[in-house]
Amino acid sequence: MRKSYEMDMCSGPLFSKIILFALPLMFSGILQLLFNAADIIVVGNFTDSTAIAAVGATSSLINLLVNLFIGISVGANVLVARSIGAGDANGVHQTVHTAILAAAVSGFVMIFVGILLSRPLLELMGTPDNVIDQATLYMRIYFVGMPAILLYDFGAAVLRAIGDTRRPLYFLLIAGVVNVILNLVFVILFHLGVAGVAIATVISQFISAGLVMYCLIRSNGVCKLVLSELRIHKEQLIAILKVGLPAGLQGVIFNISNVLIQSSINSFGSSVMAGNTAASNIEGFVYTSMNAVYQTSLSFTSQNFGARNFKRINRVLLECLGLVTVVGLVLGNAAYFFGNTLLGIYTDEAQVITYGLERLGVVSVTYFLCGVMDVLAGSIRGMGYSILPMIVSLTGACLLRIAWIMTVFQASHTQFSLYISYPISWAITAAAHIICYIIVHRRVSRRASQAVEKPVGT
Repeated sequence: MRKSYEMDMCSGPLFSKIILFALPLMFSGILQLLFNAADIIVVGNFTDSTAIAAVGATSSLINLLVNLFIGISVGANVLVARSIGAGDANGVHQTVHTAILAAAVSGFVMIFVGILLSRPLLELMGTPDNVIDQATLYMRIYFVGMPAILLYDFGAAVLRAIGDTRRPLYFLLIAGVVNVILNLVFVILFHLGVAGVAIATVISQFISAGLVMYCLIRSNGVCKLVLSELRIHKEQLIAILKVGLPAGLQGVIFNISNVLIQSSINSFGSSVMAGNTAASNIEGFVYTSMNAVYQTSLSFTSQNFGARNFKRINRVLLECLGLVTVVGLVLGNAAYFFGNTLLGIYTDEAQVITYGLERLGVVSVTYFLCGVMDVLAGSIRGMGYSILPMIVSLTGACLLRIAWIMTVFQASHTQFSLYISYPISWAITAAAHIICYIIVHRRVSRRASQAVEKPVGT
């Protein structure tokens, strides 16, 4: 009998299942963002704008160092979902244990990477002198929580593969409440500033990771985690990396362009940095809602690919594209329309709010294009092609953005000329992904037909 938390993605009504799968993911992503948002709000209200800038200056660097492993967790999700769709219980078991052990080892390695590289990288980005000490402290403490971050992400990826997006939401809700409470205690009572919010974030991350691991250990289903059986299975690791490594490398290189943009923002001074940080944080809530649809397209496509339901894969893409467009347009424009109020949560400095509104007016209102781009890439990855969307995304969104910074931005050194590079690169990359999806879908469908028609014994 199918467990209540699991979902059959290969049959039955599709759109209602997509909604049921995506909504908990949206709320989960929002709660994860609240970890960082709570940090910024607390330091913004109980310290000063340099503390906001310090926390914000670390975000692109943290993403740069973390996204490789987050991408690899996508590989774990795809492989588990594909094995479930194909009815391969042993493949699921080996993939789960390989993924969790790889996450734990990688997390401990990243502690030392983050501690050693934090200040040199912040200096390389041109972080102002009045910000860099606090930013370095925040980043070093944050990376102590890397094992928890990766264990949660990989564990949640496994649960998503079986259709369970609700329990990770519950776990993040618990951890999020703890994070907010500890933020207030460490900053208001103990006056620890950015160190206090970083410590609170790390503690909350370990709580969410512990709950996910407990869930997998206590499971009676196909994804049950047995600690004594944790080992790296070579075949599964290679399959995970085949899908996940290109996705991770894409995230890393994407964030190189974001680091360049952050460096460009730094050239305008700490007030613009603070406004950009607050606006980016608001936009993060829009992005994570759209990213939930990307994760949905990835999981649904992967299971149906394993079950060889190629027509249903097309339906998954079309319905996810419709959903992500609505989500992006509604939330992105709402963020700009209520921008004064939302930015006022982060700071009461009028100049900082003005700078934040300038970013929202360009990036937030066009954010749906990013969601369309990601959903298309997710569907292609779900069919086992990960290098192709990586190349397209890096060429269309990353290299174009870097070229824009080095040419257009240099000629017109304004915030608008910097921010407009986002929607232009998203639109071009999405158009290229549409062409790639059509080619890949035809190819996998043709191969499946040939395999069925091939006589036995030939």
